[in-house]
Amino acid sequence: MKKNSANAKFSIAGYLLFFFPLAITIGFSVVIYGSMDSQGMNLWQIALFLLLYIGFATLLFSLIDIVRRKLMVDRPVEQILEATEKITNGDFDFKLIPLHSYYKYDDYDLIMENINKMTSELSKSEILKKNFISNVSHEIKTPLSVIKNYAKALQNEKLDAETRKKYLETLVITSEKLSNLVSNILKLNKLENQSISPENVTFDMSELLRESVIQFENLVEKKNIKLVCDIADIKYIADPTLVEIIFNNLISNAIKFTNENGKIDISLKHKNDNIIFFVKDNGCGMSKEVGSHIFEKFYQGDTSHASEGNGLGLALVKQVIDIMGGSIEIKSEENKGSTFTVKFKKD
Repeated sequence: MKKNSANAKFSIAGYLLFFFPLAITIGFSVVIYGSMDSQGMNLWQIALFLLLYIGFATLLFSLIDIVRRKLMVDRPVEQILEATEKITNGDFDFKLIPLHSYYKYDDYDLIMENINKMTSELSKSEILKKNFISNVSHEIKTPLSVIKNYAKALQNEKLDAETRKKYLETLVITSEKLSNLVSNILKLNKLENQSISPENVTFDMSELLRESVIQFENLVEKKNIKLVCDIADIKYIADPTLVEIIFNNLISNAIKFTNENGKIDISLKHKNDNIIFFVKDNGCGMSKEVGSHIFEKFYQGDTSHASEGNGLGLALVKQVIDIMGGSIEIKSEENKGSTFTVKFKKD
């Protein structure tokens, strides 16, 4: 709507700028002709004088139009061209200043505003890309360093069998972490680029959740966590591999941040027109600041990296939920635990 009104104003101004000088020239020509004719001047004298007047008027209005175009057309066009050149060269750190106030914008001002919005988004994307590359490099470098050091240590022929076994176990665990990291990066990239086409089928969601819980049985027992499950029998139409990503990551996240002898509640229920899945723990919880960034790639609330993880699990969860058209809500308080609630739309 704003753009249409700007076009209308621009068109009216254009017509006025064309017809006003023409009207002035014709009007004065008529006045001059009448004045000279009344003085008894012959036709050739009148014609010559009018020709000189029209030539002078044309030159004057042409000069005025040149100045107008310089200020109203050439200047904004030069700024826009300079801006596009900067964008082409990867420079997004600039802002174009529209030539008119907001309610008097013309098309050039609107183009400048759109360029400002575009450069702002491109700048954010560039920062995210740089942070992503930096984080990927860091996360991959750490396990590779461990693998390299332990592989060198295993070359020592004097190692006893017990130490060699421990080193080999470390290599296996570290290589699995590296494999999971690369796998999650690839999944996240495919989800963000929408190159994964969900294969929706009718499946037993409750059974899938039970299988996901069983996968973490050893970790639950190791930390002596009390696990309370309330799982209703639910059939659902979706891509089970995507739903599994949600289940596995949220359960794994709860176990990771729950202390020994803690408690985790897992529930899957029908409610109105939704299917509600939630995971509640009484672990360390998080602040509102951490909660506002928790779904960002590689973000970890524990900056000390004392807990295992690479900050991709919840980013994956959010991408999957967005693809499925669902929603996720977090309720958390420091030192009191967190609750992640996912709502699936029931078909």
